[in-house]
Amino acid sequence: MTNDAEQAEPAQRVLWITGGGSGMGAAAARTAAASGWTVVLSGRRADRLEAVAADVRSAGGTADVLPLDAADPDAVPAAAAAIADRYGRLDGLVLAAGLNAPRRRWDDQSMPDFRAIVDTNLTAVVAVVDAALPALRASGGVVVVVSSYAGWSFQPGAGVAYSASKTALGSVVRSLNQQEAAHGIRATHLCPGDVATDFLDQRPEVPDAAARAVMLTPEDIGRTIGFVLDAPAHVRVDELVISPVAQR
Repeated sequence: MTNDAEQAEPAQRVLWITGGGSGMGAAAARTAAASGWTVVLSGRRADRLEAVAADVRSAGGTADVLPLDAADPDAVPAAAAAIADRYGRLDGLVLAAGLNAPRRRWDDQSMPDFRAIVDTNLTAVVAVVDAALPALRASGGVVVVVSSYAGWSFQPGAGVAYSASKTALGSVVRSLNQQEAAHGIRATHLCPGDVATDFLDQRPEVPDAAARAVMLTPEDIGRTIGFVLDAPAHVRVDELVISPVAQR
């Protein structure tokens, strides 16, 4: 890991963000850092992570970079151990990595794409939470699972794998809240509607500039995640749906 300080302040809360190199994950990092969190950014592209970390640092925040493919089962426990070694604590997770494919219908999807989407959207989320649980139990931590409008309401265009994986995240969050409440852990199933990010490029028909102009922005989601992260320890936001007025 690389960071801008030799040691985090002992009392500073530590937040691990997957999918932190762009879009909603990057926006969450900027919002959380401005609120005093130390953010640890994970994702597959180190250059993007470093760019987000530089933005955080230039604004006076503390950021660390931990490149990671969250779908790699061996890398996830090692990353959790690295955070524990460096900071001695973990107070929150934001799970914002996501994947879809243009070919997403029963009549054109491929099984390799299906597995990759489920691995990224569902299995990787469970793996990161599982690896982080000991530290989260110790801190009474908060978990924000960035799901989708398609995880809350069936959306025909979202695709077979994407819809199945995002819908399953609701059960992941509910089971986490039911089984880990005694440790003070709070988890949120966050279901954004259309957000103007590069993720839209994965659609069969890519929205144009006019369509994107009426969507939510990554900053809208970043502020929403910040609200959940900074809620009092006795407050749990089980599920939160946020959509643009133009959402269909």
